[in-house]
Amino acid sequence: MSGVDARAVQGLSDAKLDALVEMMFLAASADGEFSDVEREHFLKSVESLTSGRLTKAALEGLLTRAKADLDTSGRDKRLSAVKERLPDTGARKVALSLAIQITAADGIIRTSEHELIMATADALEIDRAEAADLVRELAPR
Repeated sequence: MSGVDARAVQGLSDAKLDALVEMMFLAASADGEFSDVEREHFLKSVESLTSGRLTKAALEGLLTRAKADLDTSGRDKRLSAVKERLPDTGARKVALSLAIQITAADGIIRTSEHELIMATADALEIDRAEAADLVRELAPR
C-alpha cells in the first residue's frame, strides 16, 4: 500500500492486526457492497501490509467473522470495538489511513464515502481536519 508502511504493522499484536483488518473490511463494505475491485484491493493490501503473516485461510476467517459481527452489532459498535483494540492514536491513524485507501480503491471517494470516513475518524477520536488531510494525501487524483 502506498500510504501505509508495512513496518508500521509488523510488530502489532494479533488483536491489533485483527482490528486493522476489520477496519479495512468496514471501509470496503461501507457503501453496502464489497465489489470485486474492492475485494481484490483488500486482499492485496492485507497481504502486502502483513508481509504474508496472515494465511489466506486466516484472512477468510477474519472476513467471515467481521461480516457476522457487522450484521449482528452494526457499524457503530464495530467501530467502537476497533477503537478498543487500538488504544494508541498512531495505530488508529494507521487504521483510518487503511480505510481511506480501501474506500478509494475504485478510483473515487464519493460524498457518502467521505462522510463515512469522517464518521470513522470521529469514532476513532481522530480530528476531522487531520482526517481530511489524510483523504487529500491518500485519495487518487
